[in-house]
Parts: sequence; structure tokens; C-alpha cells
Amino acid sequence: MAKTAAALHILVKEEALAKELLAKLEKGENFQQLAKKHSTCPSGRNGGDLGEFRQGQMVPTFDKAVFTCPLLKPYGPVKTAFGYHIIKVIYRN
Repeated sequence: MAKTAAALHILVKEEALAKELLAKLEKGENFQQLAKKHSTCPSGRNGGDLGEFRQGQMVPTFDKAVFTCPLLKPYGPVKTAFGYHIIKVIYRN
């Protein structure tokens, strides 16, 4: 059976901005507010919410990060063809 996960992410074009956002998150800033303000992904309007997805549905680098990074802790930046992602995994099963 395929593993599933639910995650939020913030997608930006520059690695420097991704690192800056990660630092803000580590200081306790709200993930969803930062996603709404900065994310270039359409999911940004929903606070970066990607909902639930199966392992293998996302691009490989993103997929690997989601299924290996710590839960509930902002992780990144993860580089894909789309840009730089900060990921927060809500759950995995």
C-alpha cells in the first residue's frame, strides 16, 4: 500500500528568500501567513496547504523530503524545477 502524507509548503524562486523564511519560521512566525504572503504556488492562497497525497505523486526531490524529514517542523530549502520549497509535514502514514 502506498504511503500518504499531508504537508504545507512555501515555494519561492530564490534560495536566499527560502532561507530567510525558514529562519522566520524557526523564530515562531506563522507558516500559513508566510505562505500567503510569499509562495508562488497556487496553494499559497490556502496557506500552502497541499492536502493529502500519495508517495510518488510529487516531483522526486520534494517527495523524498516529505517522506523523510521531521514531522511538524519547517524543513528546507528543497530545490526542484519549480524553485525552492520550505516544507512542513503535518502527518505521514
